[in-house]
Amino acid sequence: MSGSRTLRGWWTDLTDLVLPAECGGCGRARAVLCPRCRTALGGAPPRRVRPGPAPPGLPAVHAAAPYADEVRAALLAHKERGALSLAGPLGTALAGAVRAGLREAWAGAREVGARDADAGGAGAGDVRGRGPVLLVPVPSARRAVRTRGHDPARRIALAAAGELRRTGTSARVLAVLRQRYAVADQSGLDARQRVANLAGALAVAPGGGVLLRGGGALVLVDDLMTTGASLAEAARAVRAASAPAVESRAGPATYGRAKSAVYPAEAGEGREERKTGPRMAGRYGGGGVIREVFCAAVVAASPDSFEINRN
Repeated sequence: MSGSRTLRGWWTDLTDLVLPAECGGCGRARAVLCPRCRTALGGAPPRRVRPGPAPPGLPAVHAAAPYADEVRAALLAHKERGALSLAGPLGTALAGAVRAGLREAWAGAREVGARDADAGGAGAGDVRGRGPVLLVPVPSARRAVRTRGHDPARRIALAAAGELRRTGTSARVLAVLRQRYAVADQSGLDARQRVANLAGALAVAPGGGVLLRGGGALVLVDDLMTTGASLAEAARAVRAASAPAVESRAGPATYGRAKSAVYPAEAGEGREERKTGPRMAGRYGGGGVIREVFCAAVVAASPDSFEINRN
């Protein structure tokens, strides 16, 4: 009898390694994410979200679901409790948000292309044939990665890229962003304080600018957006590294230097150069300036950001 109990306990321990003990959203037994929680995560079409107030330089952001209830529980289980099996469904939700953002960006590119064609220009054409979708995850703080044992945004980005490829969209992850120095814990800071806390905190690793300029739509990805400060800082770093003149002028030595102020997107987007990657009309500058397709996508965003409809 004792041996039978031992065997049963061993089998339970083994199956817990292979199968989840409970749903990451509601705690239901033996489900990575139960049908009800999957519906909460991906049952509705992803939507354009925008925090209020939005930090300078924040690109267009799409989210799969509001950060509440089962979705909040699933993200925390993946991030803080190491429920790595949740990366699959979270990545699928993120892939949906990426598609929604790209559809909007590509629609803008087609409109600009039509205007260019009417004016005798070359036109934008079908941007989807011009290169892969490049997912750039916002990195976690080094100490957080050490504590958790993984980088949640990067893991979800890899799952999202796999889902995009499975459904016919060429996609890959460029994990080129790095933290230049430690920042304060964001949890107790308001929107303005978060922007100041993160100012200049991110940089593209040496050589990453070449990859970013290689063509393809750039999509910043993260698991969660609250105030938008992290995405705005990531966008600043990517724009700086994507500008052809930046690395040649500053060189790789700028990586890891002291803190610098966040500047709005206009500073890096005022060029009228024709590039090889997908193009669209940017939010800033106007006047028919053509720019790279550049947007952001997250699994979840604060419920308030869904209420600000700026489509």
